[in-house]
Amino acid sequence: MRSRPCDEWGTAMNPIGPQSDPIDLLPMDVAGRGSRVRGAMVAAAVEALFVTKPVNVRWLTGFTGSNGAVLIDERGLTLFTDGRYEEQASLETAAFGVEVDIVITRTTEAEAGSRIGRAATGIESHHLTLDRSAALSATASDPHFENVGPLVDQLRQQKDRGEVARLRLAAQIADRALADHEAELLRGGMTEQAFARSLESAMYTHGADAPSFDTIVASGPNSSRPHARPSSRVIGAGDLVVIDFGASVDGYGSDMTRTFVCGGHPTPDQEALYDAVLSAQTAGVAAVCAGANQVSIDHACRSVLAANDLADAFIHGTGHGIGLEIHEQPILSARSVGILAADLVVTVEPGAYVPGRGGVRVEDSVLVTADGCDPITHFPKGLVPWPLSRPTT
Repeated sequence: MRSRPCDEWGTAMNPIGPQSDPIDLLPMDVAGRGSRVRGAMVAAAVEALFVTKPVNVRWLTGFTGSNGAVLIDERGLTLFTDGRYEEQASLETAAFGVEVDIVITRTTEAEAGSRIGRAATGIESHHLTLDRSAALSATASDPHFENVGPLVDQLRQQKDRGEVARLRLAAQIADRALADHEAELLRGGMTEQAFARSLESAMYTHGADAPSFDTIVASGPNSSRPHARPSSRVIGAGDLVVIDFGASVDGYGSDMTRTFVCGGHPTPDQEALYDAVLSAQTAGVAAVCAGANQVSIDHACRSVLAANDLADAFIHGTGHGIGLEIHEQPILSARSVGILAADLVVTVEPGAYVPGRGGVRVEDSVLVTADGCDPITHFPKGLVPWPLSRPTT
C-alpha cells in the first residue's frame, strides 16, 4: 500500500478514528541515545561534544530542568546543572537508566571547559551564544572547537516506538478535545479567546501535560492570517474558523489543523476554497513515503493549489517534523533538500489565505513508513463539523 491518508469524513463507526483505543506508552530507549550520538561524533571528526540546547539535553538524559548542559567525551556523559535540580537530575536520569556523572555548578561553561583539554570538541553552534562560547574557551586547555550545528537535532528526527506512542497519545487527546466542542462549532457565540482556552482545558481533562504550542483559533476575516492569535472576536454563523492546536505528553507534542464553517452552512465559495486545500493536503499525504524527496511533498500540495488559481495564496511551508519540539527537522518546503526516512513524524499542512475571502488550512501529522505513511491525527475533515458531517451509514 502506497499510503494511508484519512478520508474526508473519518471512520463511519468511529469519528475520531482507530487511535481512540487505549495507547500503550511503551518505554523510550533514552539510555541508548548516547551511543547514537557517539557514532555521529565519529562522522563529524570530534572527540567530545558539548550539548547546550535544552531539548537535546532532555533527549540525551531524560533531565527536564531549565538549566542543563551535557559533555560527551571518552569518560562518558557528564550533566551540568545547578543546586535547584540536584535531586531532580538524579531521579530523572536514573528513571531512564542513563549512566551519567552529575556535576552541580553555577559556572557550567567554566566547569565543562576545564574538562575538555585538547580534544576536538563539537559545539551546538546554532544554540550556544558567543558569551557562553567565550566562557567555555577561557578555561579549556588549548581548545579546538568545531561547529557541529544541529547534530543531535538530526538524530532526534527518527523516533523509537516509545516516542511514537507518546505522539499518538498526544494526537488522540487533541482529537477528543475538539470533539468536545462540536456544539460550539455549530452554534457559535464564543470569542476566539474563549474557544481556545476551552479547547486547552479539554486537552488537560483528557490527559495532556500542556498544550504543545499556542492555540490558534481564527474566525471570519482573521482566518486569512495563518498565525492569527485568538482575539476577542465572537465566532458567528457563516464564519470560516481555522483551529490549529495540539497536546503534549511527556514533552512530545501533537499538531493538527481543521477548518470549519460555523453554523454548518458553507457558501459555494467557501466550499471551493476548502475543497482545493483538502485536495492539496490529500496529495501531500499520498506523497509521503520513506525514500521520497522532501521537496516532493511540498510540490504535490502546491501543484494542486496552482491548478485552482491559489498558488499565491499558499504562503508558508507544507510541513515539518514533530517530537520534543513542535517544529523539528525535516522542514518540508519548496527549499527542502533531502530524503525522508522511515520513523519520522511529520505534518502535512497546506493552506490558502485570501484577504477579504478567508483562509483554510488542513493539517495532519503522519508517521513515515516504508510503504507510505500512517496518520496519527484522526479528527474528521470537512467544512461542516460533525455530527452534521458524520456519515449516516
